[in-house]
Amino acid sequence: MCGLVGVVGKSDVAVCLYDTLTVLQHRGQDAAGIATSDGGKLNLRKDNGLVKDVFRTRHMERLAGKMGIGHVRYPTAGSSSPALAQPFYVNSPYGLSLAHNGNLTNSAELSRDLFKEDLRHINTDSDSEVLLNVFAHELQMLAKMQPTAEDVFTAVRGVHRRCKGGYAALVMLGGYGIVGFRDRNGIRPLVFGKRERSGFTEYMLASESVALDSQGFQIVRDVAPGEAVYIDVKGQIHTRVCAGPAEYTPCIFEHVYFARPDSLMDGISVYKARLRMGEKLADKVKRLRPEHDIDVVIPIPDTSRTSALELANRLGVKYREGFVKNRYIGRTFIMPGQSQRKKSVRQKLNAIELEFRGKNVLLVDDSIVRGTTCKQIIQMARDAGAKKVYFASAAPAVRYPNVYGIDMPSASELIAHGRTDEEVETLIGADWLIFQDLSDLIAASSEGNPEITKFECSVFDGKYITGDVDAKYLKKLEDSRNDAAKKVSKVNKTNKKSGEKVLKAVGGKG
Repeated sequence: MCGLVGVVGKSDVAVCLYDTLTVLQHRGQDAAGIATSDGGKLNLRKDNGLVKDVFRTRHMERLAGKMGIGHVRYPTAGSSSPALAQPFYVNSPYGLSLAHNGNLTNSAELSRDLFKEDLRHINTDSDSEVLLNVFAHELQMLAKMQPTAEDVFTAVRGVHRRCKGGYAALVMLGGYGIVGFRDRNGIRPLVFGKRERSGFTEYMLASESVALDSQGFQIVRDVAPGEAVYIDVKGQIHTRVCAGPAEYTPCIFEHVYFARPDSLMDGISVYKARLRMGEKLADKVKRLRPEHDIDVVIPIPDTSRTSALELANRLGVKYREGFVKNRYIGRTFIMPGQSQRKKSVRQKLNAIELEFRGKNVLLVDDSIVRGTTCKQIIQMARDAGAKKVYFASAAPAVRYPNVYGIDMPSASELIAHGRTDEEVETLIGADWLIFQDLSDLIAASSEGNPEITKFECSVFDGKYITGDVDAKYLKKLEDSRNDAAKKVSKVNKTNKKSGEKVLKAVGGKG
């Protein structure tokens, strides 16, 4: 999962891009990068780390240019090496740089085609590099000295024809403009807006509307599924739907967890959607536990707060903040390795004992993925003196891998995979557990925009809407990207670095 931003402005855009990336930091805490175009010359800075750590004053001074793109990332497809930080760059044609959010499900096939047929070399295991080279090849085939908007749209059509999966991407053509496009199902989000500066209309493309709000841009609309939005260096905007009709199915997990509550996504207020999740979850509690003895509702910060507050109001039960969050610990479910996730939970949260002592507590979380966090939190509540600990999830049970840009590649690591709700209840140690119904979750989101009736819900129902994901693909994905594979990869990298140091010490080539 990643955050994207692109700006075409009247003056240097580096500071605007930096400020926007800090607003999108929740979408990626592994790496950050900015690329700007200054009269056709590319300026690039990227590295592992938070935005504030990657960019120093000296870097910002070098990022001159009136247009640019920025990126924050969590590692999904590919490793977490600094070489995988984005934007990626390819020099031909024109000098192209790309920022990408999502996953290509046919990346391996495309890599082979790029090498054998397009004669392009792929240097990393990132599907983002594959996407960039597909776009570059499609544009190069047109053999134009100066690309027009129509040429850019033709290249995007080629991308949609060849690439499968969930993706939103920004590509900057050095000296010409920035194009943003979205997969034909609209799985991954992308929105654009504008602001007026001294008679010049500046444009921004970003993953979330809050990015536009933070910089004073007025939201125009979401980029439509399969659509490309091209903004040239003169500030002229061109739009074109570049892919055939497909079901509009945005990722519902954005509403559950990833997006900021103050964002609008596909015309839906994330905040309002989460309020409705709480209402519907409360109705289910009333239905299944009409004689409940809940004394207090306590959210697991931060993303569950909105749902928990509305749930408590609907149940007529006290709402209390029972956990204090350490803001400097990253999101735990997406961390590589169970041991790291376990360690981080205790670092991340601390219980306020007086809110638990002698009470029957209903803990509310946005979702249960691997179960590591909620199991430890339930135990923390008991250690703080709670009589009974109940648990409610604002989302249904996560039973299947995600292949469209969220780091849940391994079904075996999902606590609800192949298990009943009762078995999960026992494993996490709750006195009782309630999951949101999928129909209620969909209703909570679609109420904000009745035109969207379907969502990408594969983590809940196992239905992969792109039609190219089967058991063989999922097995290969799990084998390559489960925690055990990540551990082996980390060991190999450590050994490689150690070997390089030894070679250098004895005068060899490293």
